Amino acid sequence: MSNTLVFVAAAAVFAVLLAGFINMFRGGAGAPQRSQTLMRWRVGLQFLALAIALAALYFRGH
Repeated sequence: MSNTLVFVAAAAVFAVLLAGFINMFRGGAGAPQRSQTLMRWRVGLQFLALAIALAALYFRGH
């Protein structure tokens, strides 16, 4: 179960990172605003993924 949660969290981070790259290369009028929003989502998801991974390691040891 914990492996699945870690994988899903990492996949979510990767998906937002990929969306940010696509947005950067497409450009357009709203691209800077969208890039900023995606960056904030990525940072939040990375924090969540790290917290899930650390919790999984902690509970695996107990």
